[in-house]
Amino acid sequence: MKILHLDTNHPLLIDQLSALGFENHENYSDSKEAVQSIIHDYDGFIIRSRFSIDVDFIDAAKTLKFIGRVGAGLENIDCAYAEQKGITLIAAPEGNRNAVGEHSLALLLSLFNKLNKADREVRQGKWLREANRGQELDGKTVGLIGYGNMGKAFAKKLRGFDVQVLCYDIKPNVSDENAKQVTLQELQQKAEVLSLHTPETPNSVGMVNTNFINAFKNPFWLINTARGKSVITSDLVLALKSGKILGAGLDVLEYEKASFENLFSGETLPDALQYLIHSENVILTPHVAGWTVESKAKLAQTIVDKVKAKFC
Repeated sequence: MKILHLDTNHPLLIDQLSALGFENHENYSDSKEAVQSIIHDYDGFIIRSRFSIDVDFIDAAKTLKFIGRVGAGLENIDCAYAEQKGITLIAAPEGNRNAVGEHSLALLLSLFNKLNKADREVRQGKWLREANRGQELDGKTVGLIGYGNMGKAFAKKLRGFDVQVLCYDIKPNVSDENAKQVTLQELQQKAEVLSLHTPETPNSVGMVNTNFINAFKNPFWLINTARGKSVITSDLVLALKSGKILGAGLDVLEYEKASFENLFSGETLPDALQYLIHSENVILTPHVAGWTVESKAKLAQTIVDKVKAKFC
């Protein structure tokens, strides 16, 4: 079987697939159209987020048996059409779930303790102790929306704190020793921290809007390490201004390109994004929650293991 690699990944991916007898080809720079013209020669291809895999691309892949995505989600692939064509879809959420859990906790603790603000001020020669008095996580109720690999990893990290962890998920019976599954309404009544761990779906796009935010009984802190389009940024800004949202830790933004490789590419930044950039109670990171030295190897190993289990 011939595999085409469309993004660079950890070397173990190609090394181990070669050892298993697969023929590996690499193409990291050609346009989508150029790749589409040769994809008929391959039994599988492996991608991160370089471009979307649509109906035309899939139709051109006449002998394709699998698509491997070195990442958690498959939203850049027309999954329904691929499955209709008998193509196996392989993702690797197990590979970076620990990294996402740690990053979510880092964002939350940094917000509670004003670490970014305090660090910046000290570097400017300011020694403002009272203005940087923090809050403790103990005693809080943390609500998670989405309780799959990422949500479970974050809940596990919270075990060292005296917190109540609630989760809401469209799947039933996902509770475990780290989180209690509740209705969305109960989560909105009790949560003081909200962390998003949902894939990008029609239900999750635009989910966090003004109506959703105002349904929370308490002012709350927002963490988003999932997908940027889940949060309507202008509505988030209104909630930050009113105090309904106390602060936000955002690893993803509504304005990201579909490839996740670039942010907004216009001449001027949207007003809502400019507000976030200058807000002292907002922490922004460039979609790196699952992007650690360790997760790079784990993601690649997960793909190898799944390809081996299916095709060897």
